[in-house]
Amino acid sequence: MPLVTLADGSQRTFTDAVSVLDVARSISASLGKSALAALVNATPVDLSYVLTEDAHLTIITDRDAHGLEVLRHSCAHLLAMAVKQLFPNVQVTIGPVIDDGFYYDFASEHPFTPDDLLVIEARMHELAKADYPLTRRVLDREAAIAWFEGLGESYKAEIIRSIAEGEPLSLYRQGDFEDLCRGPHVPSTGRLKAFKLTRVAGAFWRGRSDQAVLQRIYGTCWANQKDLDAYLLRIEEAAKRDHRKIGRQLNLFHVQEEAPGSVFWHPHGWTLWQTIEQYMRQRLQKENYLEIRTPQVVDKALWVRSGHWDNYRENMYVTSVEERDFVIKPMNCPCHVQVFNHGLHSYRDLPMRLAEFGSCHRYEPSGALHGIMRVRGFTQDDAHIFCTQNQMQTEVSDFIRLLREVYHDFGFTQILYKLSLRPEKRVGDDALWDKAEQALTQALQLQGVEFDLQPGEGAFYGPKIEFTLKDCLGRLWQCGTIQLDFFLPERLGATYVSEQGDRQVPVMLHRAVLGSFERFIGILIEHFAGWFPLWLAPVQVAVINITDRQAEYAQLVVETLKKSGIRCIADLRNEKIGLKIRELTLQRIPYLLVVGDREMETGAVAVRTREGKDIGQMSVDSLVQRLTVEIASKSGVQAERQ
Repeated sequence: MPLVTLADGSQRTFTDAVSVLDVARSISASLGKSALAALVNATPVDLSYVLTEDAHLTIITDRDAHGLEVLRHSCAHLLAMAVKQLFPNVQVTIGPVIDDGFYYDFASEHPFTPDDLLVIEARMHELAKADYPLTRRVLDREAAIAWFEGLGESYKAEIIRSIAEGEPLSLYRQGDFEDLCRGPHVPSTGRLKAFKLTRVAGAFWRGRSDQAVLQRIYGTCWANQKDLDAYLLRIEEAAKRDHRKIGRQLNLFHVQEEAPGSVFWHPHGWTLWQTIEQYMRQRLQKENYLEIRTPQVVDKALWVRSGHWDNYRENMYVTSVEERDFVIKPMNCPCHVQVFNHGLHSYRDLPMRLAEFGSCHRYEPSGALHGIMRVRGFTQDDAHIFCTQNQMQTEVSDFIRLLREVYHDFGFTQILYKLSLRPEKRVGDDALWDKAEQALTQALQLQGVEFDLQPGEGAFYGPKIEFTLKDCLGRLWQCGTIQLDFFLPERLGATYVSEQGDRQVPVMLHRAVLGSFERFIGILIEHFAGWFPLWLAPVQVAVINITDRQAEYAQLVVETLKKSGIRCIADLRNEKIGLKIRELTLQRIPYLLVVGDREMETGAVAVRTREGKDIGQMSVDSLVQRLTVEIASKSGVQAERQ
């Protein structure tokens, strides 16, 4: 007699073993129809799963995040089935769920084209309408290898060989297609209605450049057509906002093959960078951070001592000089510990907050590089706080407050908070973890924010909080983080003299607000579509003369504005005023000042915005006052246009 406890806390007793689907139907007919899968004692299962013992049960529908994953995973199988029917010689490899969709990698001599995607998608709709049931069976390792080798699917056989012996292997069949998968899946293909194939790209088998080149077909799947249409509109809008495209239009930066994964910053782009860096520097100074600078190239021995050499070697750039191995630093933390260690510290010196706009280099596969969002050379707004255990909660709370204020100034008001708790493999005793997790929890509660728990997702050296911002298109970007570290300070010999006079190891807080400068600027470009608020705009004002008679006066206005700290240019070309206004508007310059004979005679300017609003004539002093107030207030930061 299984006793089933549902997500709302209610309970149901069944006289015999019962399937998850039958439990859903016993609750309501509509739930039986809408159910896709379930969680049994937090483990994902199919609707056909049979409950024989007491269990906690959560029914998954397409309204749940888990439900979307089930739909998308099942849609990846539908894609593979369609491709195998249309291109029988193709081999299937892997097809995981990704953000907002899925992909499947195929080994195929036939290069897939956009026209092929239309044909494949049409076949997928046919297979969905056929409403094939999905059935699951379990094979042992050798039987599964033999099965896929018999089908000519050598990649699947290789995947199975990499799975530990003794682990049961499940296969899912729909019609004439069967695939290796843990599941769960929708009960039948008819549940897949709102999907779209989006693009095709190349990919290496196992993600390694020395392996075979595969073809990756991307797609998306949603609960209904309305959600799919809304997503496709967001994708269309995202394409317009692509930071690479806008970066070229506004002459901000470029990348080129001679320096893969590195950025060439142009004057306007570097002005944007410097504006952000100076803003962050001022914020850190107010929070009593001490800015430092550490070397770019550091002896391998330090990375061995820190543990990074054993765990991060494949991402490091290494060079040899005078028979010594050096590493171009991939992160700043070991070097910050060296600064802390240089001198004797007491408990009175703590907390010590060391900040660095640290330049780092990490190897990323060439296929993973993406404009300035994913690079090999990057700069972090990095800082490490050395504190006592009793100071952890206060330091974390202060950091959360700082992060929220910074994100708000950049126009991001929606932030998601996730608290990652102790993993199975970890350093430190449970009492210390209890105290650390409690400190992070209380810090989040003190700031009055809602947060999700991620059990087992903490680092081996301590729990952490991840901060994810939502942009104007609803896309999520994980940028900020704060991590408690009990491991590295001890490993690198960091100590302080306690109030009792003995040596203690400080707790080390790794924290970043923006993360990578390059990536954050890419996010800003796409969030604002290049229409930066006044305080961030590389050029804030352009002065335009109507005829050559006003050229000298226009230049005088520019110099006056520059003396007030306003970034300003003059457009003195012998062109029609309408043409100059159009071109400067395309450069997204917030304010355009037109000067003719009347303005020159009265010492004024005619002010208009890039949106085309005519503010009217005002004195230069009044304009400076207006702009100064707007810049200081960070007003106009919401990405409302475009």
